Amino acid sequence: MIAIFKRDYRAYFTSPIGYVFCAIFLCLFNLFFYLINVASNSADMSGTFSSMLMFTMFLVPVLTMRTFSEDFKQKTDQLLLTSPVKLVDIVLGKFFASFGVFLTAMVFTLVYSVIIAAFGEPMPGVVIGNYFAYIALTAAWFAIGLFISSLTESQIVAGVISWGVFLAMFLMESLASSITVSWLYTIISWLSVFTRYGTFLGGVFALKDFIFFLSLCTVFLFLTTRVLEKKRWG
Repeated sequence: MIAIFKRDYRAYFTSPIGYVFCAIFLCLFNLFFYLINVASNSADMSGTFSSMLMFTMFLVPVLTMRTFSEDFKQKTDQLLLTSPVKLVDIVLGKFFASFGVFLTAMVFTLVYSVIIAAFGEPMPGVVIGNYFAYIALTAAWFAIGLFISSLTESQIVAGVISWGVFLAMFLMESLASSITVSWLYTIISWLSVFTRYGTFLGGVFALKDFIFFLSLCTVFLFLTTRVLEKKRWG
């Protein structure tokens, strides 16, 4: 797993993809932090995180669409699948490589918390809760994107499908509010990741929602492993 992680993580920064992702991500974060916190003289970072969440939803496929699709297109997947490496290690190595690029960008956002602490009256619970929820939900998106990438050799197709799935997840909250059937409303509300994320905005650390994000991540990593297993023996 470590070897695959190092190879793929390094590949993101030997090409422009990793730098472009980090640059766009940090520019957007800086913009929202300025507009919502600095210009408004507010120490509440919930608005910054919720605004960034919308754009992160569209940035994640930039990293995930190439994880397996590129190997399939270049026919290097056979070398990978026939190597003496467990499939779960391949999946986890690629997941942590792409997710690691996101975490690398996230490290630089800690400076905004320092600025709030130095010049304002920060709410530690809100900041910590938003960081945990934001990272956990994004991890689930990376796992979903990884799974979709394992289904096709076209990076474009993988990216478009990922964007479509994430958009559907976003619209699920609006869909739930328009449903009058109680049991269907309950199911859709339970599946809505944005509704669950909303509980963290006020500084409430909802353990069940945090576990839901991690479970969603685990399920799609497992499904990706199953897809690779089918390709190995198919």
